[in-house]
Amino acid sequence: MRLSPIDPSSYSNAHELIIRHVDLDWTVNFEKSTISGSATLYFKTLKDDVEEIFLDASELSIASMAIKGSAGEIPLNWDVGGHVDNIGSKLTVYLPTKTSGEFVVVIEYETDPKASALQWLTAAQTCGKQHPYLFSQCQAIHARSIVPCQDTPAVKFTYNATLRHPVGVTGLMSAVRKRSEAGVSYFEQKTPIPSYLLAIVVGALVERKIGPISSVWAEQEQIDESAEEFSQTADFLAKAEEICGPYVWGRYDLLVMPPSFPFGGMENPCLTFVTPTLLAGDKSLATVVAHEIAHSWTGNLVTNRNFEHFWLNEGFTVFVEGKIVGRLSGNASRDFHALHGLSELTDCIKTQLASTPELTKLVVDLSECSPDDAFSTVPYIKGSTFLRYLEDLLGGPEKFEPFFRAYLNKFKFQSVLTNDFKKELYDWFRQDPKNEVFLERIDWDLWLFGEGLPPVIPTYDRSLLDSCQKHASLWADNDLDTIKSSPTLSESLTSIQIIEFLAQLLEKKQIKDLTPEKIALLDQTYHIHATKNAEIRFRFVRLYIQARMMDKMDEILAFLNSNFRMKFVRPIYKELACWPEAKPIAVENYNKVKDEMMSVCAYTVSKDLGIDAACK
Repeated sequence: MRLSPIDPSSYSNAHELIIRHVDLDWTVNFEKSTISGSATLYFKTLKDDVEEIFLDASELSIASMAIKGSAGEIPLNWDVGGHVDNIGSKLTVYLPTKTSGEFVVVIEYETDPKASALQWLTAAQTCGKQHPYLFSQCQAIHARSIVPCQDTPAVKFTYNATLRHPVGVTGLMSAVRKRSEAGVSYFEQKTPIPSYLLAIVVGALVERKIGPISSVWAEQEQIDESAEEFSQTADFLAKAEEICGPYVWGRYDLLVMPPSFPFGGMENPCLTFVTPTLLAGDKSLATVVAHEIAHSWTGNLVTNRNFEHFWLNEGFTVFVEGKIVGRLSGNASRDFHALHGLSELTDCIKTQLASTPELTKLVVDLSECSPDDAFSTVPYIKGSTFLRYLEDLLGGPEKFEPFFRAYLNKFKFQSVLTNDFKKELYDWFRQDPKNEVFLERIDWDLWLFGEGLPPVIPTYDRSLLDSCQKHASLWADNDLDTIKSSPTLSESLTSIQIIEFLAQLLEKKQIKDLTPEKIALLDQTYHIHATKNAEIRFRFVRLYIQARMMDKMDEILAFLNSNFRMKFVRPIYKELACWPEAKPIAVENYNKVKDEMMSVCAYTVSKDLGIDAACK
């Protein structure tokens, strides 16, 4: 079921005409949980005599359409096709005559209260408890639920917005805020973006400056710890520019989201959204910000043309993120970062993707499923591993980074496919005939379309990982008395190493005498209950599940309900679904809290709870 010749997840006829600019005039209504107003779409045809426009829409209530010309507005007819779950509807707009060149369409409409891109929070669900809160998450294909559009990353547009909201709260968007007055804010995004980078937030937010072009936004109750946690932002930006070239977006602000935000971060231009689960108190999880900063080039500037090639966004971004870590903390840290990613990938393949091995390919087929169904760590880690393999093969950073910058510069403001990257790589490195023998070694089919883990693991510095594995082996292979007397316990681990140690422990097929007493000693030894680090807590509660500790169910559910970040909740729910005594409790808990989750999280967790075939 391929909807479009250029994007299996879009109905749009973007091969015939494209949106180049959008003017939005939006009014946020918290009582109705809707956004209403107009979208003025500026089109450019790619062929002569276009008669119809195909747009993506999802549960939008359209009041009117008109084509705007020098003589005024001419009303248009339109038709909304049947709704397809997780895809939406085909919106057909009938032009009055065969049209070529440029023209403007004005659409008056209102969103549905259950729009999949929007999360409406009551005042009680916020930190301050005084004002309601709205935020969006349009990636991958949810922009169609807040604006009729060509919801494909193949199309990029600039936008201006007038945002009307209640007095006493702040409105922000993925653009530069030009000015604001009581109840109205004005925005301009001069750099073309794909639809999934459209973003809005309205809430009781305050600002704290953290760099020359950066502020952090949060509710008042979290602003101090947020500013401290993300104080390295300017350093991350500087290193990213060294690697990728000039930063073109003007502002780089951070917004600390409510706990229902489903991702670690979202790279909305000018305003990165980040999960509050990054507030670890010791900056140990702040490298997520380095990842989102890297997206300013890999994803936002050079974009995958459709989500079958999502690795061109995420694999490239993890690759740059690792380079930023390496420049700030040394190559051993960069390599440990990569090895930790491989642990997470292994876990994902064994749990989340156990019953869908076809989704472990680097380039996936989305003709029969939505991007949400395919979302995993595969494009992130398998993709970045492929780039590291290429870098090592072709002469190391001193040879690869000039090519990488040239690739980003050539394709900036464009959307690309894997073959575009492949051709550019061959064109660049074939300038030196000595590289031919290395280029011939690259098995593109195996890397791109092979299932499972990366076919080649680069030679990483394992010094930081070896300590983690030593601790994991100690706890997995020995009884309590042996563990207590081991000199290994005197070797301290950093927060990041504890995360990896617990990940390694979870990977062990057999853990000797995994009893409540052993888990209690583990807790005491590594001060786990004292930590604010959500990555550590996530892995620790999974040990409760592995040990079948029903008496810890309240603690497991407390962690599940403390945040709805999919990286955390999906594996836990999936593992609870494979524990017969716990599954009814998990289902009951999910039904209680699902309305607090974003649509993408609630949808994927419901599938996880219903999949028993993956249980081992």
